Formats: sequence, C-alpha cells, structure tokens
Amino acid sequence: MANKTIRIGTRDSELALWQAHTVEKKLNDLGYKTEIIAVKSQGDIILDKPLYELGITGIFTKTLDIAMINGQVDIAVHSMKDVPTALPIGIVQAAVLERANTLDILVYKGTLDFRNGAGTIATGSLRRQAQWLNKYPNHKVVDLRGNVNTRMQKLQESDWNGAVFAAAGLERINLKPSNYIDLDWMIPAPAQGAMVVVAMAKDEFCREAVSELNDIDAEVCTHIERQFLKTLEGGCTAPIGALAVFTDEEIVFKGVLFSIDGKQKIEIEKTVPMQEWKKLGFYCAKEILENGGAELMTAIKINLKK
Repeated sequence: MANKTIRIGTRDSELALWQAHTVEKKLNDLGYKTEIIAVKSQGDIILDKPLYELGITGIFTKTLDIAMINGQVDIAVHSMKDVPTALPIGIVQAAVLERANTLDILVYKGTLDFRNGAGTIATGSLRRQAQWLNKYPNHKVVDLRGNVNTRMQKLQESDWNGAVFAAAGLERINLKPSNYIDLDWMIPAPAQGAMVVVAMAKDEFCREAVSELNDIDAEVCTHIERQFLKTLEGGCTAPIGALAVFTDEEIVFKGVLFSIDGKQKIEIEKTVPMQEWKKLGFYCAKEILENGGAELMTAIKINLKK
C-alpha cells in the first residue's frame, strides 16, 4: 500500500491547478507518490448565468465528488469557500492547509474618484454585491463570472470602474495588479483564503497521508465560519460573511448577514476563550436568526426563486 500513487483530482483552471500542485509537492516531500487528474466542473462550463440561478450548492465541487465516488481520483483539492457545508456521504475533510490572505480586494481602472459619485462594480458573489451596495448605495453592481483569469480579462474589456476579487486567488497565481485596494471593511466568505483536501472516508491510506498537511489554526477558524454559515443558510446562497481569528488565548469572530440589495445588515462580533470554539459559529448564527435573521433568510430565499 505504501507504493500506492495518490491521484489528486482538481478543476482545470490555473488557480485550481496551482492548488493541486501545492498539495502534490507537500505530499511528495513527505515521500508519497502522486498524480494530478484535472476535471472540468459545471461551474466552469456554464458562465452565462449567475451562480445562485443555477440552484446547485457545490457547483464547483460536484464533478470532483462524482469522480471520487466513481474511483477515478483518490483525493480532491478545493478552495474551501466553494465547498458546501455538508459533504456528500462517504467523503470527508482530510486536511485544511495553512490559510492565506482572507481579504477581498478591489481591482480598479483609472482613479478611485468614482467612490464619491456614480460607479459600476462587477462581482458574481451575492455577499460582495450586498456589502458593496450597503456602503455605496448609489452604485450599480453587475454580474461577473468565470475563473480569475477570465474575470480579469472581462474587467479590462469593460467600462466598469472595478471588480472585486479574493486577494488569495490573485496572489497564488501572481495575477495581483498594482491598481488594487484592500477592502478591509468587507467581511470575507466563510473559509476564504483556505484550501481543503477531501478524501473517501473508507480510504485510510489517503486520509492518513493527507492529514499530515493539516493546519490546526486554519481548521478551527474555518470550522467556526462554516458552522455559522450552515446554521444560517439551510442550503441557499445568501449574502453571508464570516471571519474567525486567533489572538493569543482568544478567538475573535465577526459574522454578518445582508439582504441582497444591501439595505439590511445584521452583524455580530464576539471574543471568546480558545476552548469555546466548537459551538461558537452555531451560537453566533442563532443570535443573528433571533435578531431578524430568520425573516431575512426567508425573504432572500423567496427573492432568489423569482
């Protein structure tokens, strides 16, 4: 069994391949043999519809889940923010790698003067759209889909003022331009900047091999954020942001739920001792639901079905 080659499943975008090669190198350094197998996902193929309209959770991960269940690949590497909070039966989280930059950034064209007047910003994310409109209610937000290279290209060819990206994605493939600003006021997607490796529950060899790559800080913080998301969402795509950060012996958590138009905002911020991490996301989400979040989630679901 020690000679088994671990087949790493990945999407075929430049960023996804970068992530898969990173995992491959780490496994090779530990003495494991590997092979990368690239698969096209539905999320990459259907680019003319906003993600929430496709009505599928895990549109970027489903194809790889099927490849794993069918035995074509042994493990899969994902941007953790793309992974549904409930994994398919038989598939388990094997490792969360050390986390990269969690920030969203604005890549802009020309000057930043448009922030004081009318402007058009592009993003395919309801979370970014809602937070942008909350801060700049007189701006227009347009849909932007595709992998990071495609989105950057579309921005250059458009008349938009800018587009919002995850800093980590652009940094990983050296695509971060000079004309950007950090959006430190924007709460990131749960698990943004983190990479996760999943394996089959029954595959002890691969699970053990991959578990050597696990970063405990990243695992705990992403667990809190995804628990918050899971408790709030009930399987729909909503404008939800969450970030957990370790400071000394404490965890600082920020969570937020917006209406799609950005006009309503329910937020929570808590600092708790380290040992209280296991249910932190759950309790914070419950507090949001009790403070008007339940009604807001219902309204969001109705809105998305239109």
